Amino acid sequence: MNIKPLGDRVLIELLSDEEKAKQSKGGILIPDTADKEKPQEGKVVAVGEGKVLENGKLQPLPVKAGDKVLFSKYGPTEIKIPASPAGGDDKEYLIAKEEDILAIIE
Repeated sequence: MNIKPLGDRVLIELLSDEEKAKQSKGGILIPDTADKEKPQEGKVVAVGEGKVLENGKLQPLPVKAGDKVLFSKYGPTEIKIPASPAGGDDKEYLIAKEEDILAIIE
């Protein structure tokens, strides 16, 4: 299934549990739930055509597929894409507006 975001929206792939897990300098594993209010990280999968300005012109989005981004936790909408008929697990994605993206991580 292909998803193409519309307008100024971006499709973001959630990072795996291994990528989300953090470890303190002392070796203590800190669960993802400890970061409830902190921004989240993800990978851009697809972007919309851009934002329509008041004058009618289309402004392209500053992010592109493959960018790793930092985004606000409560802005995006969560969606699940069913596994292919060949098998596998459902995939979780987020659809976020451009304004929900805080930064591109380089």
